[in-house]
Amino acid sequence: MDIQFVAQIDASADVVAFPVRKGEAGPLGALLGAAAAQARFEGAAGAIAETAAIDGEQAKRLLLVGIGEGSEQDLERGGAALTAKLQTSGATAVHVDFASTGQSDTDDVLAFAMGARLRNWRLDTYRTRLADTAKPSLKTVTIASPHGDLSGRWAENEAIADGVALTQTLVAEPPNILYPETFVDRCQHLADLGVEIEVLDERQMKALGMGALLGVAQGSTRPPRLLAMRWNGGNPGDAPVVFIGKGVTFDTGGISIKPAAGMDMMKWDMGGAGAVAGAIKAIAGRKAKANVVGVVGLVENMPDGNAMRPGDVVTTMSGQTVEVLNTDAEGRLVLCDAISWAQSAYNPKVIVDLATLTGAMVISLGHEYAGIFANDDTLAADLLAAGEASNNKLWRFPLSPAYDKLIDSPIADMKNIGPREGGSITAAQFLKRFVGEGVAWAHLDIAGVAWGDKDGPVWAKGATGYGVRLLDRYIAANHEG
Repeated sequence: MDIQFVAQIDASADVVAFPVRKGEAGPLGALLGAAAAQARFEGAAGAIAETAAIDGEQAKRLLLVGIGEGSEQDLERGGAALTAKLQTSGATAVHVDFASTGQSDTDDVLAFAMGARLRNWRLDTYRTRLADTAKPSLKTVTIASPHGDLSGRWAENEAIADGVALTQTLVAEPPNILYPETFVDRCQHLADLGVEIEVLDERQMKALGMGALLGVAQGSTRPPRLLAMRWNGGNPGDAPVVFIGKGVTFDTGGISIKPAAGMDMMKWDMGGAGAVAGAIKAIAGRKAKANVVGVVGLVENMPDGNAMRPGDVVTTMSGQTVEVLNTDAEGRLVLCDAISWAQSAYNPKVIVDLATLTGAMVISLGHEYAGIFANDDTLAADLLAAGEASNNKLWRFPLSPAYDKLIDSPIADMKNIGPREGGSITAAQFLKRFVGEGVAWAHLDIAGVAWGDKDGPVWAKGATGYGVRLLDRYIAANHEG
């Protein structure tokens, strides 16, 4: 969808939308006022009221779009609601009139455009019988404002939206299409943005001693991969920030197999890896002045005659040993070797990992927040602030040596699960054992937010793209300028 910016509304436009703040629906003129009253429209963020008018011999479709209190998130929600309303409506273009009020600033206009752009993503690749009335028709959103052409500033926002769309596509793809090798293929285009790509195959990982990651992968015919994506936008030689993503492209649970009901949704168990890839695309696309690396461990967890068994002991790249009591607690086994490798390869100053790691996190926070665990209060505060600003919200959980005893093993350095209680915390305590001294680290458990069973503020039901804007905002606020 093309977003355009102009100084004033086109009088010939046949579909026109008027952004309205909450409580300001009164002075709209008789026609629009009547439409607002009939729809009980009061300007709440994302609310829509619609009417029609005749201008000479031209019929016009007029929409009121609620932008709430006018916050960035309210404006995005308004833009998203407009796209949702018109995406398959038959309308090919809509003109949005910020110009007549004269009360908007440039950030308001850009936020509205961002919401419209984000909500336009959908995946129709495998739908061969889509009715014409269900096909997207909306091609252009033209926004008129006193600020005129904002295409220069919009380019940066569009790069972020492109990153979110990449994540959504990766997360939504079926597992017979997206697996470790094809995930790597889908990220090769990042090289065109200046990203350095490095890929480790099974032989190389075995030579490095990544017994935990390889143990998860050994039951699948799909070979594992470790993918690193490096953006060098900061000062040469400065230690990078490293984002690490769990990339289990399909998770059956392995020998500790999951119930059949809902297992199809485990295609999105690579949501952390998808978020990291999308964040690197956003950061590189807007030419961020920071050194950032994305590392993703890519495996498929399958039950097979060669699969890892409950009771096996694996040796991680760090040399620490793990007794695997449940093969469905596999994400931490993938991440621990990725964390070790990232530290040896890049000597980072900050590590943030993202993973759809535990069902316990969904029980704790539902689908509104992701959980954050951190060994550094400043890093935690910076990420929490980025989460609020991007509406990719986080809630902090504790780390404490008191939980360590829950993952002690009688025959190895640790076991890969603790008791049922505190399951998200013991998973984070497990990962913490692989973080080097002096490295600021945060773990984001995004199990409840990578996928939505209903429409969200700026996404349709399905892949949410969670994490991309959070990571991008964190870099912009703390590692640039």
